[in-house]
Amino acid sequence: MARTQTRRDFLLRAAAIGCSAAASPLVTPVSFAAAPWDNRLVVIILRGAMDGLDAVRPWGDADFAAARPGLAATRDSALDLDGYFGLHPALADLMPLWRARELAAVQAVSTPYRDRRSHFDGQDLLEAGIVDLSGGVRDGWLNRMLQGVPGVTAQTTYAIGQENMLLSTGEMPVSRWSPDVDLSLSAQGLRLLEMTMQDDPVLAAAMAEAVLLADSDGDSVMAKDEADMMTSMQGGAIRGREGHLRIADFTALQLRDAARIASFSIGGWDTHVNQGNTLARPLRRLSEVLLRLKDGLGADVWGKTTVVAMTEFGRTVRENGTRGTDHGTGGAMLLAGGAVRGGQVYGAWPGLAEAALYDRRDLMPTSDVRAWAAWAMRGAFGLERDHLETTVFPGLEMGADPGLIR
Repeated sequence: MARTQTRRDFLLRAAAIGCSAAASPLVTPVSFAAAPWDNRLVVIILRGAMDGLDAVRPWGDADFAAARPGLAATRDSALDLDGYFGLHPALADLMPLWRARELAAVQAVSTPYRDRRSHFDGQDLLEAGIVDLSGGVRDGWLNRMLQGVPGVTAQTTYAIGQENMLLSTGEMPVSRWSPDVDLSLSAQGLRLLEMTMQDDPVLAAAMAEAVLLADSDGDSVMAKDEADMMTSMQGGAIRGREGHLRIADFTALQLRDAARIASFSIGGWDTHVNQGNTLARPLRRLSEVLLRLKDGLGADVWGKTTVVAMTEFGRTVRENGTRGTDHGTGGAMLLAGGAVRGGQVYGAWPGLAEAALYDRRDLMPTSDVRAWAAWAMRGAFGLERDHLETTVFPGLEMGADPGLIR
């Protein structure tokens, strides 16, 4: 009687024909680009307009509490950053990173986008890295950055998630993968895959990893020996069962190997109603992703890593009638990683007095978020300033070096 093909059989056969934990080219938002450099860069797009005044709270500003009687929590010494700013409680697990100077924030930043406050246009401008949308959007700034990097191929550049991410779209080749693909296969299906891939070790490795990432509860859950086998094959198990954790685990796996650049998105930041509850969930996810990355990368690679988390625009200074906040202008970005000169809140703080606000409603932007991303890339990879100001971010003036990277 023919033996039934099992998931374990498939993975073991993939290993036998040369599986080396290559990523599978399936579908998109994490993108990876391998390069000859040793440093790493992770860009996280926070979709929905994170409220930077709540994530990084300006307790030291006398107008903060008055503008947000239902949202402006009192000072918490356990979350204090520098005596003026403090973290949201949902980010409390990141305080060890702050004390280790591996976490930083930048306040009062924005793209050049003004006044219309549309999520779609704001995100397009953020990911395109351009001044306006009048000329149309063709590619993203991360892809344009790769145009100045030798050796980038489709095999070393990936995009992960369900949506097409403009940030990594462009002339440079980008393969795609999704952690949400359901790969529950029958014995016949697994046998067909094995026959199809028997002469292609790279593809076999890719599918083996895809099967692992898509593993779900029930009969398909791997036994301990299967998990141990995959750990041996891949240098560490993909542990995340939720999407954001799977992405973090997969990102860490790739950055420990040949990949050098990753980008993905985290949603859920549009907090018009009951922000006290609705903001906590995406903040916790962001915290979990950062800590998962640090754990998965290990001390050596984490020490060479810069993580940049950015959003399309900020939110109104004053809370609305439903204890939320509406679309604004100036906001905050977060940076993490062992390569970051952390333990600081960067940026020029404009204050929250009504006369100091943009349009008398929003936090006044005092710097361009693109400049901070450009300095992160220059610090991490030594890219030429001219390339960053003319090709990656056309028309950008980066200004003085803020010293973001160690």
